Amino acid sequence: MRSLLSLAVAAVAIGFAVVPGNSAGDAAKGEHEFAKCAFCHAKDMANGIGPGLFGVVGRHAGSVPGFGYSQAMKKSNIVWDEKSLDAFIMAPQKAIPGNTMPFPGIPDQEQRNDLIAYLEMLK
Repeated sequence: MRSLLSLAVAAVAIGFAVVPGNSAGDAAKGEHEFAKCAFCHAKDMANGIGPGLFGVVGRHAGSVPGFGYSQAMKKSNIVWDEKSLDAFIMAPQKAIPGNTMPFPGIPDQEQRNDLIAYLEMLK
């Protein structure tokens, strides 16, 4: 019985370990959430009003070539991951005071999780 329980726990752990991306978010819903970002940000590397977001997860903040970042963003020393993206998407000015993104943020945690799951797919 004990070995069966251990096997079940191991199977669950392995199942969680191999799930790619943000397990708390739904990337399909996140694509819908991305509409809030799409006016300024492209899904690819093209810069517009904001920098392109292709490959944003794992990238250093303020590092897309050819985009005119604020000094605050350049000096933030952030590497975008789930935690830093969550804080920034929730309240950009609070996360990085002095950045030039005019977006007020997304207060809803589920919507942020979904958006982050989508951003993780842009590779």
